[in-house]
Amino acid sequence: MSARSDLVDLELYIHGESDKGLKVSLHDDVANAVWLPKSKVQVGETRGGLKSVKFAEVSLPEWLAIDKGLV
Repeated sequence: MSARSDLVDLELYIHGESDKGLKVSLHDDVANAVWLPKSKVQVGETRGGLKSVKFAEVSLPEWLAIDKGLV
């Protein structure tokens, strides 16, 4: 029996960044963007998006994605 991973990989828009967090959204919607702690996420290579907003694949614990309304 294999162990179930508690990580999810999401394509997220990145609206801002601080020393401790990333401001992200699912649909390039800054009004509904949420902050994620950098200590809990892994960010893949960022790519340019519309209106100079970047997006990337972000891996984070499933509980955090649920808590922030991302899944």
